[in-house]
Amino acid sequence: MKALINVRIYDYERYIELGYVIFDQKILEVGEMKNFSNWSELPVEDGRGLFLIPGLVNGHTHIYSTLFRGSPLNVLPNNFLEILSKKWWKFDKELTLPTIKESALGHGRSALLSGVTSLIDHHASGEIIGSLQVISKELENLGIKHILCFETSDRFDVNRCISENLSLGKLRGHFGLHASLSLSDETLKSVSYVLDRPIHIHVAESNADEILTQERYGKKVIERLDEFGLLLADSILAHCVHINDDEAQIIKDRNCQIAINPTSNTNNAVGIYNNKLLQEKAIPVLVGTDGLGSNIAKEYQYLYYLGNQSNNHPSKVSLDWIKAQIENSYNYFNRVYGCKIGRIKKGYDSDFILFKYESITPINDENIFAHLLFGMFEALKPDTVYTSGKKRVDEYRVIGSRKVDSEVVENLWRCL
Repeated sequence: MKALINVRIYDYERYIELGYVIFDQKILEVGEMKNFSNWSELPVEDGRGLFLIPGLVNGHTHIYSTLFRGSPLNVLPNNFLEILSKKWWKFDKELTLPTIKESALGHGRSALLSGVTSLIDHHASGEIIGSLQVISKELENLGIKHILCFETSDRFDVNRCISENLSLGKLRGHFGLHASLSLSDETLKSVSYVLDRPIHIHVAESNADEILTQERYGKKVIERLDEFGLLLADSILAHCVHINDDEAQIIKDRNCQIAINPTSNTNNAVGIYNNKLLQEKAIPVLVGTDGLGSNIAKEYQYLYYLGNQSNNHPSKVSLDWIKAQIENSYNYFNRVYGCKIGRIKKGYDSDFILFKYESITPINDENIFAHLLFGMFEALKPDTVYTSGKKRVDEYRVIGSRKVDSEVVENLWRCL
């Protein structure tokens, strides 16, 4: 048990200008400094006026993509299908357990340094069996909470994909599917027979997913998934850039989540999410990086900016709506993973980050979230990160972790 003192605490519910937190694996006490009693037997760390907020959640990422950065696979795709076939599918089929291990380590370190203490991953690799256990072990070593799955696709051995998805308990795993465009009716039927947990799938990321699904099966993507009974409550439908009103209503009725990935969508030139539709249907949103780095704080800024663009109006996206999606990420993770994160409050897990933020304008209860979104999230670099009460990052350095093995990465690149 220890105490952090002289910290500025914000957890989307309340703001304490100068306070303290007493904690071990769980938070035991929180309050204003004027009420702090310095027990002689209690280790005390001075927060020096740093801000303290709950660790962030990355709602959709691809850990394996970490090792792609700077790779020699130089291609110039002309559309989204070519991005998959000429880039990502050439890369991920070369991934073996050793390279998967290094990617998990690299992404996990990057996540912590970006203030991410919980993440939801969507994995694909040429070596299937055992891949999720390798990722899980590396993330556990770093103290990162995680929910994993394997990207079932007809380009892999489907039976192995199914087996790997079921290898993790329900609290650690979704059932992963790639996208409608790479899944036959036979595969979806096989999955429906064994499905015992929410799915995690790409939906209408590109309009090609909708077009090919209609051409092959005579229905929209969400309608097809629903016909097979795959849209269990809490399923994650990533992207959903090109869904229509009817599909959105099905998503709402089935209590599913949409994972928006603003940077990735604009990078792939597939379109902008329909903020008006999601707000009208009151569909809860998770926010992810889609493997394009770990900076989830920046993605929340882009969620706001691109939401305004999608509405063609500068004030149709409120700060309250953005804050609600951040809170939803915690509520979702708590519900599916079985933890208690997202508040700096007695009984919650001690997963929080500390960072310096100097403001030239006043900060108070009314404007603290605006400071968070437009100021703190602009270039978030946590000085300190705790997960389950253990310090994982100190002075922006990951503690007790080796670095990625460059020889393993170079051997991977020789295969590309």
